[in-house]
Amino acid sequence: MLRIVLVWFINSATMLLLPQLLPGWITVENFLAAVLAALAVGFVNTFIKPVFTILTLPLTVLTMGIFMLVLNGLMFWLAAGFVPGFSVSGFGAAIGGALLYSILTWAFSTLLIKNK
Repeated sequence: MLRIVLVWFINSATMLLLPQLLPGWITVENFLAAVLAALAVGFVNTFIKPVFTILTLPLTVLTMGIFMLVLNGLMFWLAAGFVPGFSVSGFGAAIGGALLYSILTWAFSTLLIKNK
């Protein structure tokens, strides 16, 4: 349980960092918006993304996996639609934000959480 809360905190902190790294592309108004945005991204990636991954599998295979970047951006953009105080300026910003968010959350989780 503690691990889940720690990962959620890392994701929320990363969400707060994104507007600093991508100014004008992504906005997060406050910490509560960041916490809710991290929750929304996690929810979308857990429940909605697998369905779209299966539906777009032929396109993903055809593009040798590059289409997954587009799918990640769409899921990030979708999550922004659910959370007041969290917005993405466009499709390109969603792809860039999703890519940077993924890299940073992976890096911070690897550095801060010990795996058993």
